[in-house]
Amino acid sequence: MHDLIIRGGTIIDGTGSPGFTGDIAINDGKITAVGDISAEAKEVIDAEGLLVTPGWVDTHTHYDGQATWDPLLTPSGWHGVTTAIMGNCGVGFAPVAPDHRDRMIDLMESVEDISADALKAGIDWQWVSFPEYLDALDRMPRAIDVGAYVGHCALRTFVMGERGAEDEDPTEEETQQMADLMSEAMEAGALGFSTSRTAIHLTPDGDPIPGTFAKEDELMAIAQAVGGYGRGLLEVIAAGLETGDPVIHKSEMALMRKLSLKAGCPVTYLMAQIGKDPDLWRESFRLAEEANAAGATLIPQVSCRPVGMLFSFESENPFARFPSFMALKDLSQPERLAALRDPEVKARILSDKDPALTAWTQIFANPWKLTFALGDKPNYEPDPDTNIKTLAKNKGCQPAELAYDLMLESDGQAFLFYASAGFSDGNLDATREMLLSPTSMLGGSDGGAHCNFIVDAGVPTFMLTHWARDRKEGIPIEAAVRKQTSDTARRNGITDRGELLPGQRADINLIDLEQLTSLAPLVVNDLPAGGSRLIQRAEGYVATLVAGQVIMKNGEDTGARPGAVVRLSQMGN
Repeated sequence: MHDLIIRGGTIIDGTGSPGFTGDIAINDGKITAVGDISAEAKEVIDAEGLLVTPGWVDTHTHYDGQATWDPLLTPSGWHGVTTAIMGNCGVGFAPVAPDHRDRMIDLMESVEDISADALKAGIDWQWVSFPEYLDALDRMPRAIDVGAYVGHCALRTFVMGERGAEDEDPTEEETQQMADLMSEAMEAGALGFSTSRTAIHLTPDGDPIPGTFAKEDELMAIAQAVGGYGRGLLEVIAAGLETGDPVIHKSEMALMRKLSLKAGCPVTYLMAQIGKDPDLWRESFRLAEEANAAGATLIPQVSCRPVGMLFSFESENPFARFPSFMALKDLSQPERLAALRDPEVKARILSDKDPALTAWTQIFANPWKLTFALGDKPNYEPDPDTNIKTLAKNKGCQPAELAYDLMLESDGQAFLFYASAGFSDGNLDATREMLLSPTSMLGGSDGGAHCNFIVDAGVPTFMLTHWARDRKEGIPIEAAVRKQTSDTARRNGITDRGELLPGQRADINLIDLEQLTSLAPLVVNDLPAGGSRLIQRAEGYVATLVAGQVIMKNGEDTGARPGAVVRLSQMGN
């Protein structure tokens, strides 16, 4: 007698093998049989006409704080994610001394745009060390599993204090202490280590975050602590990517190659098609493949849709820092909408400018050639001729005015999509090449982060709807499923999930592929302390199971809480 049998679904098992119709039996949270199963079960789910896949393993999220109060980790939980990995980009919340907690929160807000007020109100600090952090997460009820890297900011600040935020080298003793703490974290179950070297990750004061300029010996000592454990991943946000500088990127690739070879652990780094050098990614992949042939393991981490920002009058937008727009911030939503519709207010805003020269000033200086109306049915590979600049020219108006008018649609809830990277060719052909490369790993969803201008937690859904179902030159569904299940799991050293095979954890999605869709984004105020964030729901996930229990049914929480902390220290081979 089985606990549960899923009958008659089209099984895409996560191995990349062709799909087939069959049954899946589950006992004690694990898959015990796959195929034509005649045995009985305490519960049966009819999956005829449905796609049955492993649950998605998202390697790049920022739920470090949200994981302490949200058992579903939405929006990811609405998109079939059953394992979320956090601690990316060098930021995290452990280890942390009590007097450094606010500093770590401020860094998370500055780098990942997660409200500091929400984090301060929501986090119940029950830890100092990284092992204590994992234990605290394990004590909290959760629907989906979480795993974590150790962030360089937290590690450096814990050891070096105020000096950790400066462009200052640690002493030999401090370097050894960081390595020892990393070893302690790996023993407790950390999935690896993350660091950021990019100039766009800044403190609230505009300074580079801790670790940005860390020297090779510091990074090597920490990497060797990871590599010495025999599994685990280094995640690097490389310098130079934000500018598309090929010289800097080549130097970073050489550093990552050396780290991987000498420390004996894989290194993943974010990569996308950058407008300033649209072919830099090809050289990057070539260097990664060359390094891998020499014994290293370098893994370009890519998204499946353009890296972009959402503009709306309810969230981030090109006018948000104009004094004339900021004068409306204390109005209620209906009052603000009425004001924005006033021709005099509109004229003042359109003639205004950002008085401060910030990174946002540069981003919003002229985004219109790569900005598009998102629509009620979001389109992340739009016709390039429908960009705001072209449409405005055809209408005989300025792009900013057209953008203003478009954001007023749907009672001021309409969104524009700025494809800041990955859309240099006006299509996603380059992204397809990256996704099909066996060298790459799917990532970059940033689930839980950039609450006011990005909501990419739905990239797993986009992999199926756009790449496996809708796009003329797409990706086989077996490859699309493998890319976000067994591939992301194994790259992280996680061996107990990601494939629908006997012995694997029963993390499973039942999907109506024909009906599967990502809905339009929304701004909600559901974070602690009333903090706002962008969300995006999905339709078509009939059920999501974690450890054999249905946690989501047709997009609704069932109340089941089988989730736990994923620890490498508990993984078999």
